[in-house]
Amino acid sequence: MSGAALHAAVRLARPAFTLDVDVRVGAGEVLAVLGPNGAGKSTLVGALAGLLRPDEGRITLGERVLTDTATGTAVPTHQRRVGLLAQQPLLFPHLTALHNVAFGPRSTGTPRRAAEASARRWLDAVGLGELADRRPAQLSGGQAQRVALARALAAEPDLLMLDEPLSALDVTSAPAMRALLRRVVRDTGRTTVLITHHVLDALALADRVLVLTDGRVVEEGRTRDVLTSPRSPFAARIAGLNLVEGVVADGGLRATPNTVLRGSADGLADGTPAVAVFSPSAVAVYPEPPKGSPRNVVEVVVAALEPRGDVVRLRASAGPGAEWADGLAADVTAAAVVDLALEPGVRVHFAVKATEVGIHPAGPVSARS
Repeated sequence: MSGAALHAAVRLARPAFTLDVDVRVGAGEVLAVLGPNGAGKSTLVGALAGLLRPDEGRITLGERVLTDTATGTAVPTHQRRVGLLAQQPLLFPHLTALHNVAFGPRSTGTPRRAAEASARRWLDAVGLGELADRRPAQLSGGQAQRVALARALAAEPDLLMLDEPLSALDVTSAPAMRALLRRVVRDTGRTTVLITHHVLDALALADRVLVLTDGRVVEEGRTRDVLTSPRSPFAARIAGLNLVEGVVADGGLRATPNTVLRGSADGLADGTPAVAVFSPSAVAVYPEPPKGSPRNVVEVVVAALEPRGDVVRLRASAGPGAEWADGLAADVTAAAVVDLALEPGVRVHFAVKATEVGIHPAGPVSARS
């Protein structure tokens, strides 16, 4: 069983926001949609599910046209063959787990016995066959979300949408649910759109990643490509990397009129909009400007210290002339924090070797092979 290819080219305007995107998902592919709050992720979900009607655009799922503003086509939500698993399970409280899952097939005309047989198969698939007779109030949060997943899949959707499906689960339930989603999505070959804020969800589940900012696609590509060599500030932030925007100049990145970061520009021509990307672990911290091998060095003020396992992440605040360094992160050991007497307000120098800095064309970009 497999899903259908999705193509959604829509524009939907609101008083303070406009979604204007062209999204393609291959049959059986999993696309993760990432972006900050207010980027347009929920608006995109609403348009795909038929809950919101775009001002302009066309949405197709396989050979079916779901939305076409030019012809006035607007297939109702319940006829779209789109399954939705949201942050909250939203189960019917008066129905058992079995009858919650059977609701989808029943609503499309499947006879009761066949719908219940299908529901039992899906409850078994998500590991809850023995809880078929329980009502939602008798289930844990993780169990209820598994029932909601079974309900979404029992309707045999051509497209499965996962809208922050793990955000309401606790730290013990989320990993198990993530593993279940990976298995079920892969086994069924469902075309899937995953809305998430979490890099682990994208890495575990998605073939490709699309990054939305202010209602526009700013980056798109294979999951590993985007999260190891991000080209947008949001993707860099969730991937835990430093990103500096600018243009290529003199074989590096001109971040300000008076600052060129040295790095590997991969033969990009001067003047090309680009980003410099490097890991916080590549940033060394010194009380005084370092000497020796070529480094990119900037004076900053320690703004915050964040414990991260066996390291401490420093966040920098930079003043006039060094605005490009504002918000940069450096990972240091706890011993270094003590030795350098690091605390908010202390002035230090961040340094990163040119060999640690990758320079890439800036987004937006299309999917990379």
